Amino acid sequence: MVLPKVRGPVRLADRVAELLTDEIRSGRLAVGDKLPTEVELVKQLGVSRTVVREAVSRLRNAGLLEPRQGLGVFVMAPRMEPLDLSMEALETRAKVLQIVEVRRAIEAEAAALAAARVTSDDVVRIRQALVAIDSAVAEGRDGVDEDLAFHRCVAEATHNPVLVATLRYVGEVMRGGIRVTRANEARRDDFIQQVRREHHAIAEAIESGDSSAAAAAARTHMRQAAERLQDAGETFWNEAAGLDGGLSKSL
Repeated sequence: MVLPKVRGPVRLADRVAELLTDEIRSGRLAVGDKLPTEVELVKQLGVSRTVVREAVSRLRNAGLLEPRQGLGVFVMAPRMEPLDLSMEALETRAKVLQIVEVRRAIEAEAAALAAARVTSDDVVRIRQALVAIDSAVAEGRDGVDEDLAFHRCVAEATHNPVLVATLRYVGEVMRGGIRVTRANEARRDDFIQQVRREHHAIAEAIESGDSSAAAAAARTHMRQAAERLQDAGETFWNEAAGLDGGLSKSL
């Protein structure tokens, strides 16, 4: 597949997203096809990596593309237009806190269901996800992907494919919010340790099969994440606005 270079006065990410969408809708990029690599797209389209990443992220949010760890990004079957959860206007502390509220509602229920249905294999995956977060922190990485993976493991332990699919979709919207919360938490070692305890409390309640405790632990995690964000000063929020080109792009 060879794509034309993108030019014109319209925002480049919009043009790239539109071009890739047309390729998918027309069938030139068929269901199951692997998207060209980021490097290949940059070369073919004549745009920056940032533009390609933003465009691909939009198509992931729209359910047209699906990343598969270690394999690449693949085309999914077109579907009805999804609920528009684009976060173009998320530029303030209040908006980030709104995402935390959404996570609290969804993840508390997911944790409760997981506790009622968890299997031994689920427990292993959840524990491995916690280890991965610790490793990311020890290596000085932001741990965003590992954090999302932990919450995805909890969702998968519900054995409800609709909930898993919903959280996978919403998770891409939440990625920027998690990036901001983790950047805030990385400012202080006590925050890092507090978050670690909260994650482990969720995992332990699920492993023990206590739905009430699991839901309470998930709600506590989200409530304290909001409190940690509210504690952050203006300097942090000014810096956060630059993460991945700004909150409007990352959230």
